[in-house]
Amino acid sequence: MSIKNIDLSLVVMAAGNSSRFCSSNPTCNHIKKQWLRTQTLPLWQKVANDFSKLYDFKKIIITASKEDFEYMKKISDFEIVLGGNSRQESLKNAIKKVQTEFILTTDVARWNMDKDVWDRMLESFDDSIDCIVPYLNVSDTAMYEGQYINRESLKLIQTPQLSRLSKLKSSLDVQEFTDESSAINYHNGKIIYVKGSPKLTKLTYYEDIHFLNQLPPVSNEIFSGTGFDIHGFEKNKPMFLGGVKIESDFGFAAHSDGDVALHALCDAMLGAIGGGDIGEWFPDNDPTFKNADSKILLKQIYDFILSIGFELINADITILAQTPKISPYKSQIRECIAKILYTDKAKINIKATTTENLGFIGRKEGVSAIANVNLKLTNWKERI
Repeated sequence: MSIKNIDLSLVVMAAGNSSRFCSSNPTCNHIKKQWLRTQTLPLWQKVANDFSKLYDFKKIIITASKEDFEYMKKISDFEIVLGGNSRQESLKNAIKKVQTEFILTTDVARWNMDKDVWDRMLESFDDSIDCIVPYLNVSDTAMYEGQYINRESLKLIQTPQLSRLSKLKSSLDVQEFTDESSAINYHNGKIIYVKGSPKLTKLTYYEDIHFLNQLPPVSNEIFSGTGFDIHGFEKNKPMFLGGVKIESDFGFAAHSDGDVALHALCDAMLGAIGGGDIGEWFPDNDPTFKNADSKILLKQIYDFILSIGFELINADITILAQTPKISPYKSQIRECIAKILYTDKAKINIKATTTENLGFIGRKEGVSAIANVNLKLTNWKERI
Protein backbone atom coordinates (compact mmCIF):
# COMPACT_ATOMS: atom_id res chain seq x y z
CA MET A 1 0.00 0.00 0.00
CA SER A 2 1.43 3.40 -0.99
CA ILE A 3 1.99 5.85 1.85
CA LYS A 4 0.05 8.31 -0.28
CA ASN A 5 -2.89 5.97 -0.70
CA ILE A 6 -3.96 4.91 2.79
CA ASP A 7 -7.67 4.11 3.16
CA LEU A 8 -8.09 6.81 5.78
CA SER A 9 -10.74 8.91 7.51
CA LEU A 10 -10.21 11.83 9.90
CA VAL A 11 -11.95 12.44 13.21
CA VAL A 12 -11.55 15.84 14.91
CA MET A 13 -12.41 15.67 18.61
CA ALA A 14 -14.30 18.88 19.47
CA ALA A 15 -17.06 17.82 21.89
CA GLY A 16 -15.48 18.97 25.14
CA ASN A 17 -17.05 21.52 27.49
CA SER A 18 -13.76 23.42 28.17
CA SER A 19 -14.30 23.23 31.95
CA ARG A 20 -10.55 23.47 32.71
CA PHE A 21 -10.10 26.21 30.10
CA CYS A 22 -12.54 28.66 31.69
CA SER A 23 -12.45 27.66 35.34
CA SER A 24 -9.36 29.71 36.25
CA ASN A 25 -10.05 32.96 34.37
CA PRO A 26 -13.08 35.23 34.85
CA THR A 27 -12.33 37.02 31.56
CA CYS A 28 -13.02 33.80 29.64
CA ASN A 29 -16.54 35.11 28.88
CA HIS A 30 -17.94 31.56 28.83
CA ILE A 31 -16.33 30.80 25.45
CA LYS A 32 -15.32 27.21 24.68
CA LYS A 33 -11.77 26.82 23.39
CA GLN A 34 -12.93 25.07 20.21
CA TRP A 35 -14.86 28.26 19.38
CA LEU A 36 -11.93 30.66 19.72
CA ARG A 37 -11.69 32.39 16.35
CA THR A 38 -9.04 33.15 13.80
CA GLN A 39 -10.65 35.76 11.57
CA THR A 40 -14.17 34.25 11.49
CA LEU A 41 -13.17 30.57 11.67
CA PRO A 42 -13.57 28.68 14.97
CA LEU A 43 -10.60 26.47 15.87
CA TRP A 44 -12.45 23.22 15.09
CA GLN A 45 -13.14 24.48 11.56
CA LYS A 46 -9.53 25.62 11.16
CA VAL A 47 -8.21 22.22 12.25
CA ALA A 48 -10.51 20.36 9.82
CA ASN A 49 -9.57 22.73 6.98
CA ASP A 50 -5.84 22.36 7.67
CA PHE A 51 -5.98 18.57 7.65
CA SER A 52 -8.10 18.51 4.50
CA LYS A 53 -5.20 20.24 2.72
CA LEU A 54 -2.69 17.67 3.98
CA TYR A 55 -4.40 14.52 2.74
CA ASP A 56 -7.34 13.32 0.67
CA PHE A 57 -9.36 11.77 3.49
CA LYS A 58 -12.30 9.58 2.51
CA LYS A 59 -14.37 11.30 5.20
CA ILE A 60 -13.83 14.07 7.76
CA ILE A 61 -15.90 13.78 10.94
CA ILE A 62 -16.10 16.31 13.77
CA THR A 63 -17.52 15.43 17.17
CA ALA A 64 -19.79 17.99 18.84
CA SER A 65 -21.33 18.41 22.26
CA LYS A 66 -25.09 18.07 22.56
CA GLU A 67 -25.29 21.87 23.00
CA ASP A 68 -23.33 22.55 19.80
CA PHE A 69 -24.50 19.63 17.66
CA GLU A 70 -27.45 21.14 15.77
CA TYR A 71 -25.72 24.48 15.23
CA MET A 72 -22.53 22.89 13.91
CA LYS A 73 -24.60 20.86 11.47
CA LYS A 74 -26.15 24.10 10.19
CA ILE A 75 -22.87 25.87 9.51
CA SER A 76 -20.44 23.08 8.51
CA ASP A 77 -19.89 21.08 5.34
CA PHE A 78 -18.11 18.35 7.32
CA GLU A 79 -19.97 15.46 8.94
CA ILE A 80 -20.89 16.32 12.53
CA VAL A 81 -21.36 13.51 15.06
CA LEU A 82 -22.89 13.86 18.50
CA GLY A 83 -20.25 13.39 21.17
CA GLY A 84 -20.58 11.74 24.56
CA ASN A 85 -19.74 12.39 28.20
CA SER A 86 -16.06 11.54 27.69
CA ARG A 87 -13.50 11.73 24.93
CA GLN A 88 -13.62 7.97 24.49
CA GLU A 89 -17.42 7.92 24.25
CA SER A 90 -17.27 10.66 21.63
CA LEU A 91 -14.69 8.70 19.66
CA LYS A 92 -16.80 5.54 19.77
CA ASN A 93 -19.74 7.53 18.37
CA ALA A 94 -17.57 8.88 15.56
CA ILE A 95 -16.12 5.46 14.72
CA LYS A 96 -19.62 4.22 13.88
CA LYS A 97 -19.50 6.54 10.86
CA VAL A 98 -16.08 5.35 9.66
CA GLN A 99 -15.77 2.68 6.97
CA THR A 100 -12.10 3.02 6.05
CA GLU A 101 -9.39 0.59 7.17
CA PHE A 102 -7.52 3.29 9.07
CA ILE A 103 -8.54 6.33 11.08
CA LEU A 104 -6.65 9.48 12.02
CA THR A 105 -7.81 11.12 15.24
CA THR A 106 -6.79 14.54 16.46
CA ASP A 107 -7.87 16.93 19.19
CA VAL A 108 -8.97 20.45 18.35
CA ALA A 109 -6.90 21.53 21.37
CA ARG A 110 -3.83 20.64 19.28
CA TRP A 111 -4.83 23.22 16.71
CA ASN A 112 -1.44 23.86 15.06
CA MET A 113 -0.67 20.85 12.88
CA ASP A 114 2.99 20.45 11.96
CA LYS A 115 3.33 19.11 8.41
CA ASP A 116 6.74 17.63 9.25
CA VAL A 117 5.09 15.42 11.90
CA TRP A 118 2.48 14.30 9.39
CA ASP A 119 5.20 13.47 6.86
CA ARG A 120 7.04 11.40 9.46
CA MET A 121 3.84 9.51 10.25
CA LEU A 122 3.28 8.73 6.57
CA GLU A 123 6.89 7.64 6.09
CA SER A 124 6.59 5.27 9.07
CA PHE A 125 3.42 3.61 7.79
CA ASP A 126 3.32 -0.06 6.81
CA ASP A 127 0.49 -2.56 6.53
CA SER A 128 1.35 -4.29 9.81
CA ILE A 129 0.96 -1.33 12.19
CA ASP A 130 -1.93 -0.82 14.56
CA CYS A 131 -1.08 2.75 15.58
CA ILE A 132 1.35 5.56 14.72
CA VAL A 133 1.73 8.21 17.40
CA PRO A 134 3.87 11.34 17.74
CA TYR A 135 5.70 12.07 20.98
CA LEU A 136 8.04 14.51 22.67
CA ASN A 137 11.00 13.69 24.90
CA VAL A 138 11.11 14.98 28.47
CA SER A 139 13.94 17.46 29.07
CA ASP A 140 13.36 18.15 32.78
CA THR A 141 14.28 15.95 35.73
CA ALA A 142 11.25 13.79 36.49
CA MET A 143 9.86 12.36 39.72
CA TYR A 144 6.98 9.92 40.26
CA GLU A 145 5.50 9.14 43.69
CA GLY A 146 8.58 10.39 45.52
CA GLN A 147 11.08 8.61 43.30
CA TYR A 148 13.27 10.09 40.58
CA ILE A 149 12.87 8.27 37.30
CA ASN A 150 14.87 8.03 34.10
CA ARG A 151 13.58 10.81 31.88
CA GLU A 152 15.15 9.14 28.83
CA SER A 153 12.46 6.47 29.03
CA LEU A 154 9.57 8.97 29.17
CA LYS A 155 7.49 10.01 26.19
CA LEU A 156 4.88 12.78 26.10
CA ILE A 157 2.21 11.47 23.75
CA GLN A 158 0.54 13.81 21.27
CA THR A 159 -2.13 13.69 18.59
CA PRO A 160 -2.88 13.18 15.72
CA GLN A 161 -2.73 9.40 15.93
CA LEU A 162 -3.21 7.02 13.03
CA SER A 163 -4.89 3.75 14.02
CA ARG A 164 -6.15 0.58 12.42
CA LEU A 165 -9.90 0.89 12.78
CA SER A 166 -10.61 -2.76 13.66
CA LYS A 167 -7.94 -2.78 16.37
CA LEU A 168 -9.08 0.54 17.79
CA LYS A 169 -12.71 -0.57 17.94
CA SER A 170 -11.88 -3.70 19.89
CA SER A 171 -9.51 -1.78 22.19
CA LEU A 172 -12.04 0.79 23.37
CA ASP A 173 -14.56 -1.62 24.89
CA VAL A 174 -12.72 -2.66 28.06
CA GLN A 175 -12.02 0.48 30.10
CA GLU A 176 -11.54 4.24 29.78
CA PHE A 177 -8.36 5.44 28.05
CA THR A 178 -7.08 8.97 27.52
CA ASP A 179 -5.98 8.39 23.93
CA GLU A 180 -5.95 5.80 21.17
CA SER A 181 -2.36 4.62 21.63
CA SER A 182 -2.88 3.72 25.30
CA ALA A 183 -5.94 1.65 24.41
CA ILE A 184 -4.14 -0.15 21.58
CA ASN A 185 -1.02 -0.68 23.70
CA TYR A 186 -3.18 -2.25 26.43
CA HIS A 187 -4.33 -4.77 23.83
CA ASN A 188 -0.78 -5.53 22.63
CA GLY A 189 -1.12 -3.69 19.33
CA LYS A 190 1.89 -2.76 17.23
CA ILE A 191 2.67 0.92 17.83
CA ILE A 192 5.20 3.07 16.00
CA TYR A 193 6.39 6.21 17.74
CA VAL A 194 7.55 9.18 15.66
CA LYS A 195 9.05 12.47 16.77
CA GLY A 196 6.34 15.01 17.53
CA SER A 197 6.56 18.78 17.70
CA PRO A 198 6.21 21.64 20.21
CA LYS A 199 3.73 23.10 17.72
CA LEU A 200 1.33 20.39 18.86
CA THR A 201 1.28 21.71 22.42
CA LYS A 202 -2.23 21.25 23.76
CA LEU A 203 -4.47 24.22 24.55
CA THR A 204 -5.83 23.18 27.95
CA TYR A 205 -5.90 26.13 30.36
CA TYR A 206 -6.76 29.74 29.68
CA GLU A 207 -3.15 30.79 30.32
CA ASP A 208 -2.21 28.65 27.28
CA ILE A 209 -4.09 31.09 25.03
CA HIS A 210 -0.89 33.01 24.24
CA PHE A 211 0.09 30.09 21.98
CA LEU A 212 -2.58 31.37 19.57
CA ASN A 213 -0.92 34.76 19.12
CA GLN A 214 0.57 33.69 15.80
CA LEU A 215 -2.92 33.29 14.31
CA PRO A 216 -4.56 36.03 12.22
CA PRO A 217 -6.63 38.36 14.43
CA VAL A 218 -10.32 37.92 15.13
CA SER A 219 -12.52 39.57 12.51
CA ASN A 220 -14.20 42.84 13.48
CA GLU A 221 -17.26 42.09 11.36
CA ILE A 222 -20.69 42.87 12.76
CA PHE A 223 -23.38 40.19 12.65
CA SER A 224 -26.95 41.49 12.56
CA GLY A 225 -30.25 39.71 13.11
CA THR A 226 -33.94 40.58 13.24
CA GLY A 227 -36.82 38.94 15.04
CA PHE A 228 -40.59 39.30 15.08
CA ASP A 229 -43.30 37.81 17.27
CA ILE A 230 -47.02 38.34 17.76
CA HIS A 231 -49.59 36.85 20.15
CA GLY A 232 -53.25 37.35 20.83
CA PHE A 233 -54.65 37.87 24.30
CA GLU A 234 -55.86 35.21 26.73
CA LYS A 235 -57.96 36.12 29.75
CA ASN A 236 -56.94 35.17 33.29
CA LYS A 237 -53.30 34.67 32.39
CA PRO A 238 -50.38 36.82 33.68
CA MET A 239 -48.83 39.15 31.13
CA PHE A 240 -45.07 39.40 30.74
CA LEU A 241 -43.33 41.75 28.32
CA GLY A 242 -39.57 42.07 28.16
CA GLY A 243 -39.35 39.87 31.22
CA VAL A 244 -41.45 42.30 33.29
CA LYS A 245 -44.90 41.54 34.75
CA ILE A 246 -47.45 43.95 33.28
CA GLU A 247 -50.60 44.92 35.16
CA SER A 248 -53.37 43.53 32.98
CA ASP A 249 -56.50 41.39 33.09
CA PHE A 250 -55.14 39.17 30.33
CA GLY A 251 -51.91 37.61 29.16
CA PHE A 252 -50.85 36.03 25.88
CA ALA A 253 -52.31 32.97 24.19
CA ALA A 254 -49.12 30.93 23.83
CA HIS A 255 -47.50 27.65 24.81
CA SER A 256 -44.97 29.54 26.95
CA ASP A 257 -45.61 32.81 28.77
CA GLY A 258 -45.92 34.40 25.31
CA ASP A 259 -43.48 37.26 25.97
CA VAL A 260 -43.38 38.68 22.44
CA ALA A 261 -40.53 41.09 23.19
CA LEU A 262 -38.19 38.38 24.45
CA HIS A 263 -39.26 35.95 21.74
CA ALA A 264 -38.48 38.52 19.06
CA LEU A 265 -35.13 39.17 20.75
CA CYS A 266 -34.36 35.43 20.83
CA ASP A 267 -35.05 35.18 17.10
CA ALA A 268 -32.90 38.24 16.38
CA MET A 269 -30.03 36.68 18.34
CA LEU A 270 -30.38 33.39 16.50
CA GLY A 271 -30.61 35.17 13.18
CA ALA A 272 -27.31 36.95 13.78
CA ILE A 273 -25.45 33.65 14.25
CA GLY A 274 -27.37 31.64 11.64
CA GLY A 275 -28.86 29.55 14.43
CA GLY A 276 -32.42 28.99 13.18
CA ASP A 277 -35.38 30.26 15.19
CA ILE A 278 -36.89 29.98 18.64
CA GLY A 279 -39.36 27.32 17.50
CA GLU A 280 -36.48 24.97 16.66
CA TRP A 281 -34.93 25.50 20.07
CA PHE A 282 -38.10 25.37 22.13
CA PRO A 283 -40.88 23.60 20.15
CA ASP A 284 -44.44 24.58 21.07
CA ASN A 285 -45.44 20.90 21.07
CA ASP A 286 -42.93 20.05 23.80
CA PRO A 287 -44.61 19.93 27.24
CA THR A 288 -41.27 20.93 28.80
CA PHE A 289 -41.90 24.49 27.66
CA LYS A 290 -45.53 24.77 28.76
CA ASN A 291 -45.84 28.23 30.39
CA ALA A 292 -42.05 28.55 30.21
CA ASP A 293 -40.45 31.72 31.54
CA SER A 294 -39.06 33.48 28.47
CA LYS A 295 -36.27 35.05 30.53
CA ILE A 296 -34.87 31.55 31.00
CA LEU A 297 -35.17 30.83 27.27
CA LEU A 298 -33.35 34.05 26.35
CA LYS A 299 -30.58 33.34 28.86
CA GLN A 300 -30.10 29.84 27.46
CA ILE A 301 -29.77 31.20 23.94
CA TYR A 302 -27.39 33.99 24.91
CA ASP A 303 -25.23 31.68 27.05
CA PHE A 304 -24.90 29.48 23.96
CA ILE A 305 -24.02 32.50 21.83
CA LEU A 306 -21.25 33.43 24.28
CA SER A 307 -19.95 29.85 24.32
CA ILE A 308 -19.46 29.84 20.52
CA GLY A 309 -17.55 33.10 20.49
CA PHE A 310 -20.06 35.90 19.92
CA GLU A 311 -21.10 38.75 22.21
CA LEU A 312 -23.66 41.54 22.12
CA ILE A 313 -23.02 45.00 20.70
CA ASN A 314 -26.56 46.32 21.12
CA ALA A 315 -30.23 45.37 20.94
CA ASP A 316 -33.17 47.51 19.77
CA ILE A 317 -36.74 46.33 20.43
CA THR A 318 -40.00 47.89 19.24
CA ILE A 319 -43.23 46.83 20.97
CA LEU A 320 -46.47 47.46 19.06
CA ALA A 321 -49.45 47.61 21.42
CA GLN A 322 -52.72 49.52 21.57
CA THR A 323 -53.11 48.11 25.03
CA PRO A 324 -51.62 47.82 27.61
CA LYS A 325 -49.57 51.01 27.90
CA ILE A 326 -45.89 50.12 27.62
CA SER A 327 -44.23 53.44 28.46
CA PRO A 328 -44.41 53.02 32.26
CA TYR A 329 -42.46 49.76 31.97
CA LYS A 330 -39.76 50.66 29.43
CA SER A 331 -37.04 51.33 31.98
CA GLN A 332 -37.75 48.09 33.87
CA ILE A 333 -37.68 46.15 30.61
CA ARG A 334 -34.30 47.62 29.66
CA GLU A 335 -32.85 46.73 33.06
CA CYS A 336 -34.28 43.21 32.94
CA ILE A 337 -32.91 42.45 29.48
CA ALA A 338 -29.52 44.00 30.26
CA LYS A 339 -29.19 41.75 33.31
CA ILE A 340 -30.01 38.62 31.30
CA LEU A 341 -27.45 39.59 28.65
CA TYR A 342 -24.68 40.48 31.16
CA THR A 343 -24.47 44.03 29.86
CA ASP A 344 -25.44 47.56 30.81
CA LYS A 345 -28.76 49.07 29.87
CA ALA A 346 -27.15 51.64 27.57
CA LYS A 347 -26.82 48.79 25.03
CA ILE A 348 -30.53 47.95 25.21
CA ASN A 349 -33.16 50.20 23.63
CA ILE A 350 -36.92 49.76 24.05
CA LYS A 351 -39.41 51.58 21.85
CA ALA A 352 -43.19 51.41 22.12
CA THR A 353 -45.87 52.49 19.66
CA THR A 354 -49.53 51.92 18.86
CA THR A 355 -51.03 51.06 15.48
CA GLU A 356 -53.45 54.01 15.61
CA ASN A 357 -56.39 51.65 16.23
CA LEU A 358 -55.70 49.80 12.99
CA GLY A 359 -55.72 46.04 12.47
CA PHE A 360 -55.40 43.16 14.90
CA ILE A 361 -53.33 45.19 17.36
CA GLY A 362 -55.45 48.32 16.98
CA ARG A 363 -58.54 46.31 17.90
CA LYS A 364 -56.81 45.42 21.16
CA GLU A 365 -56.63 41.74 20.33
CA GLY A 366 -52.90 41.26 20.81
CA VAL A 367 -49.36 42.67 20.84
CA SER A 368 -46.34 42.24 18.59
CA ALA A 369 -42.64 43.06 18.83
CA ILE A 370 -39.75 43.58 16.43
CA ALA A 371 -36.13 43.16 17.57
CA ASN A 372 -32.82 44.00 15.96
CA VAL A 373 -29.46 42.97 17.40
CA ASN A 374 -25.81 43.39 16.48
CA LEU A 375 -23.20 40.90 17.62
CA LYS A 376 -19.45 40.76 17.30
CA LEU A 377 -16.92 37.98 17.65
CA THR A 378 -15.21 37.73 21.03
CA ASN A 379 -11.70 39.11 20.68
CA TRP A 380 -9.81 36.72 22.91
CA LYS A 381 -6.53 38.57 22.24
CA GLU A 382 -7.88 41.46 24.29
CA ARG A 383 -8.39 39.09 27.25
CA ILE A 384 -4.85 37.73 27.52
